[in-house]
Amino acid sequence: MQEESFDLKSEFIDLLQLLKATGYAATGGEAKMMVADGFIAVNGEVESRKRRKLRAGDAVEIDHQVRITIG
Repeated sequence: MQEESFDLKSEFIDLLQLLKATGYAATGGEAKMMVADGFIAVNGEVESRKRRKLRAGDAVEIDHQVRITIG
């Protein structure tokens, strides 16, 4: 599994914003589809909330291939 980290510039970031900021989704629509199709897990659990707020210490997995640690 590929490991990455993302440094927060504020208290939190929305899940969709993270997917776009890291380049794994080109558009908001693509990010929404990734979440709706069950490709995204936060802290080991499949996430269905598109506006999930991510904070330092959270880990996002994309299709069991990429793990992004929020810092």
